[in-house]
Amino acid sequence: MKAADPVAPEPPRALSPRFDEALMLASELHARQLRKGTTIPYVSHLLGVASIALEYGADEETATAALLHDAIEDQGGAGTEWLIQDRFGARVAAIVRACSDTDEVPKPPWRARKATYIAHLASADRATLLVSASDKLHNARTILADLRADGPSVWDRFSGGRDGTLWYYRALVTAFRAHPDHLLRLVDELDRTVTAIEDVAGGE
Repeated sequence: MKAADPVAPEPPRALSPRFDEALMLASELHARQLRKGTTIPYVSHLLGVASIALEYGADEETATAALLHDAIEDQGGAGTEWLIQDRFGARVAAIVRACSDTDEVPKPPWRARKATYIAHLASADRATLLVSASDKLHNARTILADLRADGPSVWDRFSGGRDGTLWYYRALVTAFRAHPDHLLRLVDELDRTVTAIEDVAGGE
């Protein structure tokens, strides 16, 4: 009788079930949320940010924070922060908190809120910078693609409008570059994307 072929061992997982749990939580928290001015489920942005973060070297906790980076700001404030800390630990919760520009309802005025967020990047740690820059790159890519497809009407989606949005993304690039741990390749890509947005906006 022929012996059965040995069963090949499963390859090790690149990410643990905790990452799967974070993805499920992110999907639950943002289930009713859409991307600004679209019918695209918001979870697409969260997946995009986590993907960029992983491509640029995020460890599992940082990638988990990338999935949850808008949860405190948009889905429950301090209560959600405690939930994240309980399920994924203090480091993940701290990164998500540092990537949130507010959890106040209603939100403070847009320009002041964004200026405060930019200023705080100077003291942010590497993991926070990685998630934040990944978030901004994914948003910038989307803005650029939508501008090319839909034209200037895209600016109507944003509280800062055309001028405020252009100011914000250029100021972010400057802030990321000024940090001693500035994630050169990621910031370079963000800079190129923001420059392309500026070029399209300049031709409107």
